Amino acid sequence: MKLLRYGAPGAEKPGLLHTDGTIRDLSGLIDDLSGANLAPERLKAVADADADALPIVPGEPRLGPVVGQTGKFICIGLNYADHAAESGLEVPPEPVIFMKASSAICGPNDPIIIPRGSEKTDWEVELAVIIGKPAKYVSEAEAMDYVAGYAVTNDVSERAFQIERAGQWTKGKSCDNFGQLGPWLVTPDEVGDPQNLSMWLTVNGEKMQDGSTSTMVYGVAHLVHYLSQFMTLHPGDVISTGTPPGVGLGMKPPQYLKAGDVVELGIEGLGTQRQDVIAD
Repeated sequence: MKLLRYGAPGAEKPGLLHTDGTIRDLSGLIDDLSGANLAPERLKAVADADADALPIVPGEPRLGPVVGQTGKFICIGLNYADHAAESGLEVPPEPVIFMKASSAICGPNDPIIIPRGSEKTDWEVELAVIIGKPAKYVSEAEAMDYVAGYAVTNDVSERAFQIERAGQWTKGKSCDNFGQLGPWLVTPDEVGDPQNLSMWLTVNGEKMQDGSTSTMVYGVAHLVHYLSQFMTLHPGDVISTGTPPGVGLGMKPPQYLKAGDVVELGIEGLGTQRQDVIAD
């Protein structure tokens, strides 16, 4: 299934992308794509419903972030061997974990907002993993049972805030509209192998990132297992799994976003995003 949320910010409703291309309203089945509604039995009930009988959503509504009420937005750094190489850094012996504030989350086509004082706002196409049920001390063998689905995310980053200012990475990752998430939450049965998905990103039509999840150092199953050793993962939590090479920081000379730019990105089977870049 391809699940989504549509409507005005803060008032999104749950929806389903029908095979005929229409959006169908799921409000009669679930109140939102969040929390307990991401549990396997709830998603099965949605899958078993007669999609043809669901109300058609008219027009082309704004798409919101694919999951609501996210408690944790957990990011993994330097998780692609080729990205670590372009950054001049070694592959870490364990996953590098940092947090992005949940207030950064926005819809897949909402604008990238360059924060005040920023000169180094960067892009990062990433595979997002959405947790479907509480995960604590899970084994790698059972880890995939806790995944509700996958989505595209743009882990927008302000490199000066992230690297050149004192402290940790969080403040360079958490500005408003630094976490576009969507367009769809695609369930695992439709995705197949999450470690074999092509991914790309362009700026003003120029291809910047062209990679594959196959070059991840630590795969989805390992990340869910690993994170669950340190914290309980709750339904609706998002794991952003790292980016392939081609970010602005790695270019010679570095290249960053400016107001008026257009960023487009996508992952095989998970849809695409398009963002106008504006100044705060």
